[in-house]
Amino acid sequence: MSGTENKQAEPQLVIHNVAKTFDGLRALADISLAVGKGEILGLIGPNGSGKTTLINVVTGIFPPSAGRIIAAGREITGLPSFKVARAGIARTFQTVRLFNSLTVRENVEVAALSVGKPRSVARTLAEEALTELGIEKWRDHLAGTLPYGDERRVEIARALAMTPEFLLLDEPAAGLNEDESELLLRILAPIPASRRLGMLIIDHDMRLIMQLCHRIHVLNYGRTIGEGAPEEVRGIPDVVEAYLGSAAEQPLHA
Repeated sequence: MSGTENKQAEPQLVIHNVAKTFDGLRALADISLAVGKGEILGLIGPNGSGKTTLINVVTGIFPPSAGRIIAAGREITGLPSFKVARAGIARTFQTVRLFNSLTVRENVEVAALSVGKPRSVARTLAEEALTELGIEKWRDHLAGTLPYGDERRVEIARALAMTPEFLLLDEPAAGLNEDESELLLRILAPIPASRRLGMLIIDHDMRLIMQLCHRIHVLNYGRTIGEGAPEEVRGIPDVVEAYLGSAAEQPLHA
């Protein structure tokens, strides 16, 4: 079997012709994409292009107005968030949402418990995720006392402790300095292969996106305007005009 055929056989998160309107205002129009296990897909576009709305639809915060969402062969269209999580999809948010009065380890354990893991298993999963993210030294500290960059990594550790098949990261590098972003890149890069999960990441850090992602999907005004490998996306005129030409004034080379 060829490598291409093998990749196509992998379980995928499939978003098929998804649309979303709010009071007649179109936020998403016929969005279709797929991310397979072991793959990292970047989702980029200008502010207001529909990126977070798409993740919110996939994870059950908003129901889609049209379209279907399939996770590893299971229909999850319109399911509430807790059922989507138990179907194997974990996410982070643009803003950090930790329980500041709990320790770091307790924050991560709670995430595992939320998808039905036994308490003893949740403790093990939390320790593994904290070590994987390089923040095990903070395990017994209150979450509200951490440096901002480490808070970001705790958010990702919580998502990993849910043992997802697909991990959706919404601007995990937001507010990070260059060194912190580089560390995040090194941490995230091996996760899809080591955990056999699919990763979809939204971020405005173009250096991170171009180095981390296998493919990139670009939105503008709720529509797809380009998709492909990083080097291919850089050459699509509509993408350059809408986003890359003015994005953060960062180098776009790997």
